[in-house]
Amino acid sequence: MQTSHRLRQGRYSLENAYYLITITTQNRHPVFTQFEAACCASKCFYHPRVQELASTLSFVVMPDHIHWLIQLTGSLPEAVRRYKSYVSLGVGKSIWQRGFHDRMIRQEGSLKEVARYIVGNPLRANLVQDVNQYGYWNAVWL
Repeated sequence: MQTSHRLRQGRYSLENAYYLITITTQNRHPVFTQFEAACCASKCFYHPRVQELASTLSFVVMPDHIHWLIQLTGSLPEAVRRYKSYVSLGVGKSIWQRGFHDRMIRQEGSLKEVARYIVGNPLRANLVQDVNQYGYWNAVWL
């Protein structure tokens, strides 16, 4: 069985490229059903040390994972590491599964479509009837 760090071997990230990142909690534990934890995860996308490496375009914090659309300005693994670290510090314990999933968005024109997908996650998961009822998402196009 492959380990998560091996999934990135031989891969590289491109500065100024757009990426959709998915990060899950350990054992898919629903950490972010707790208000404080979900608020912390939402705020950490905008932590200055995270923003040095990745500009947040859109995100959603789901009960057991996050989706994050970024424009990369530095190292992708380091941006994710910093984000995960600041959330864990804020929550007070290590909560993340090792590794992350990333997909480069090659067509800038599809960014809004990807952001709509991200923001629509709470609807598809039947957490709310209207996305405005869910407080843990954002998109720069608002």
